[in-house]
Amino acid sequence: MAESYRRRPAPVRLPDVKPLATTRLADDLAGRIRSLIISEDMAEGARLPPERDLAERFGASRPTVSQALRTLSLMGLVEIRRGSGAYVIRRPESMVATSVNLMLDFDRESIDHLVQLRLWLETLGVQEAASRAPALGDDEVAAVQQSLERLGDKTRSVSQWIAADTVFHATVVRSAGNPYLAAMYEGIHTAVLSYELGHWVDTEAVPDWLANADPQQQLALHQPIAAAVIERDPEAAKLAVERHHEVMLQHIAAMGPHHK
Repeated sequence: MAESYRRRPAPVRLPDVKPLATTRLADDLAGRIRSLIISEDMAEGARLPPERDLAERFGASRPTVSQALRTLSLMGLVEIRRGSGAYVIRRPESMVATSVNLMLDFDRESIDHLVQLRLWLETLGVQEAASRAPALGDDEVAAVQQSLERLGDKTRSVSQWIAADTVFHATVVRSAGNPYLAAMYEGIHTAVLSYELGHWVDTEAVPDWLANADPQQQLALHQPIAAAVIERDPEAAKLAVERHHEVMLQHIAAMGPHHK
């Protein structure tokens, strides 16, 4: 019996493991910086340490840090100001599981399902926000208006616009008053953007549809969503979100061979 107990089974043979891809390293680093923003209780407007300092702190290369910061701007958490640095523009919801866990190698069917789910969640959010009782308070209305103004700033860079876009949609859905809906929406929204803008995160190469975007057209696409929520018109809110959804589908359909 003792002899049998001492005999240990041979270890399981594992297949060869590929080295961790640079993209995955950047995703992991984005999650660690995100956690740092929470743990250090960084306020909105706080400037993150320079890339070289972040690289030293986390033992990563500067290109990986740069890629991670672009991922965080895609999430609407930081704003990258060329020549100035990266700034916190809102704190992550503490209950949200790290959104980078959703950044998978999507197949066509997966992204179609995710985009559809994003539409359902945002439609539910804006309709609830527009018909909520009690109605949005002054501070909530101001938050929606400020997020729209940020989106309409013509002087913003591409990375700033991407962050502002996420902040706008997150703010509108959060106005429904249900933090769990907001958390679910932000996770799915980030996953969709990580597919749509994955090549930009990896290489900083701006997709044609965004490089050639007319700021006024972009503003006109988002303004009806804000107006419908503030004016308490659920049907108009639904139609405005559907129009935005149609444009997003066009962008995804027009994507070239570069994507995650």
